[in-house]
Amino acid sequence: MTKFEGYFTALVTPFSNGEVDEPAFRDLVEWQIIEGAKGLVPCGTTGESPTLTHSEHMRVVELCVEVAAGRVPIIAGAGSNATKEACELTQHARDAGASGALLVMPYYNKPTQEGMYRHYMTIADTVDIPQIIYNIPGRCVVNMSLETMTNLSRHENIVGVKDATADLCMPTLVKAACGEEFIQFSGEDGTALGFLAQGGHGVISVTANIVPRLCSEFFKSWKANDVLKAFERHMALMPLHDVMFLESNPIPVKFALSLMKRCIGEYRLPLCEPSKENSDLIESTMYKLQLL
Repeated sequence: MTKFEGYFTALVTPFSNGEVDEPAFRDLVEWQIIEGAKGLVPCGTTGESPTLTHSEHMRVVELCVEVAAGRVPIIAGAGSNATKEACELTQHARDAGASGALLVMPYYNKPTQEGMYRHYMTIADTVDIPQIIYNIPGRCVVNMSLETMTNLSRHENIVGVKDATADLCMPTLVKAACGEEFIQFSGEDGTALGFLAQGGHGVISVTANIVPRLCSEFFKSWKANDVLKAFERHMALMPLHDVMFLESNPIPVKFALSLMKRCIGEYRLPLCEPSKENSDLIESTMYKLQLL
């Protein structure tokens, strides 16, 4: 299996005149790889996946795989609150050549632990591709229990979790229950250092959209056991982590990328541009960090 470790960028989906901006997306993927991203995640929440049509979703995954051309692993967003739809998107990810699939917890339905178990087992039994559970109670309301995750980890196709609970006890508990080989990504940029220290393997990051090299250097410091340098880089990243979540993701990060001329900052309703106050704060933070 492809090694999943380090900073994976949860990519935005650039739009232009209501359509996916394919040239901007291609350029973003190429820049991310050049700047040191260890992997890419198209069609997640940061990619505004709830507003993509199925054909757009599939096209974005295909583009990402095509441009990456095997240089870094691609974990394609393929989750849904309908198990059948999640199976179809996961099958497409496999057919497109993705290295894995990221499967968000079913949202709105509020499944029980048994329902969660059956959902993920159905996908894992249907499609032979490495699968990452995405546990994010803040968006999905429900939280997967450690027992359910442990039971799911026994399936050969369920290889890890993206944890956006911000509970820094979880990496250690999951490691003890599911084993060292069960991959753990933080889904909360601000917890990266603590998450790694508690047993994590990497981060699926929003902030890496704008500073992939700094994120990569932070992880390299950690892997080299240079804790002081890792902390220094973590401190440098924290102001960005902070402003990237002033409003619902991906509103701030898409605005930041527009300031960097990497997309035009177009959103799809119900998301829209950030407030003037928050726009000014994002811009001033980026100036202070010499990103503009």
